Amino acid sequence: MADNMVEQIKKLKEEKDVVILAHYYVDGQVQELADYVGDSYYLAKVATKVQEKNILFCGVSFMGESAKLLNPGKKVVMADENADCPMAHMVTVERIAEVRKEYNGDVAVVCYVNSTAEIKAVSDVCVTSSNALRVVKKIPQKNIFFVPDNNLGRYVAQQLPDKHFIFNDGFCHVHKSISKEAVEEAKKARPDALVLTHPECTMDVLEISDFIGSTSEIIDYATASDAKEFIICTEMGVFFELMQKNPDKKFYSVGHRQFCPNMKLVTLDKVLHSLEVMEPEVILPDDIMEKAKLPLEKMLELAE
Repeated sequence: MADNMVEQIKKLKEEKDVVILAHYYVDGQVQELADYVGDSYYLAKVATKVQEKNILFCGVSFMGESAKLLNPGKKVVMADENADCPMAHMVTVERIAEVRKEYNGDVAVVCYVNSTAEIKAVSDVCVTSSNALRVVKKIPQKNIFFVPDNNLGRYVAQQLPDKHFIFNDGFCHVHKSISKEAVEEAKKARPDALVLTHPECTMDVLEISDFIGSTSEIIDYATASDAKEFIICTEMGVFFELMQKNPDKKFYSVGHRQFCPNMKLVTLDKVLHSLEVMEPEVILPDDIMEKAKLPLEKMLELAE
């Protein structure tokens, strides 16, 4: 059945001039058939370079919005319209306005790409987990309001002591659920394993990790490492690519909650259905399109 679906997807993709972009956290079967698989920074860059007229995005809604913002002339379709990121909604336009007022405009609003287009529209620059440090370093303002994720914000702040950070209380429920105690237990069970951690995890987990990086940086580190065992502190969808690239190595999770139910809504049958009907399409109001595209473009420029 799956093979039949894959054939149909490939056929429709060619017929309709569609490129399929997938995030590392979606189901492995979907990653396998995508044209490009990556973390949010890689996918944002790829979206600006693809030749196809249509983009099918296998990920959560903010990713499809980013692809649309960077490619206003292309049709962007989501594999599942209900796949959303709770963190993306954990800051408000009103809160950003309050902070700007409090600092009398002398503040840069740095917006993690895991946010809605509406929030991007009132931000100065976007960042991803792989480029946040590089981008924030280049911002002239001393005061940084980092939204919506407070864990990534604190990780960046720790490395830039000359900046003054204002934190928002947003978080990723998957990464926040990975506790220091669970990592220590996993480490006891696998004493030779290296702990590789995403910076959306809490500071106490970062402190006992051997490596901290974005999803793609975790994959690159494990692939280049001489170690044979790894404890992975991020969403378990990344195991597919880790095992593809490193069949001779062992990867372990910390616990059963390393699972994003939204990302897992993206399945082969939904990819096929979206291709058949070319819906749901990402449509954003013109004023949001205009404003929200600027911080994304600034990110791509500063992150180089």
